[in-house]
Amino acid sequence: MRSHAHAEENPPAEVTPPVRPNAPWRVAHVEVLSGFRLHVRFKDGTEGTVELADFLNSASAGVFAPLRDENLFRQARVELGAVVWPDNLDLAPDAMHREIKEHGSWIVR
Repeated sequence: MRSHAHAEENPPAEVTPPVRPNAPWRVAHVEVLSGFRLHVRFKDGTEGTVELADFLNSASAGVFAPLRDENLFRQARVELGAVVWPDNLDLAPDAMHREIKEHGSWIVR
């Protein structure tokens, strides 16, 4: 029988493989633009804009409603291949990549 002390030697973080954001749809760079827009470039070189103004100003903005604050919106950054903001807000990089690859932009509604 294993002791409690032995279990503590192997915390879950040590057995979980690290995230490797190398998929082609992972974001490599983000630039914040005016009008609640972003310019993103992905690992595979695909790039385009993400337009969030209509979504953020809609009743369906939900947890993203705080991004209506331009100071908060401008804090967008890339983390582990995704666009993120404080308070654990992030955009799905695979959906963003698919729309930008097909249309050149992603207009979130």
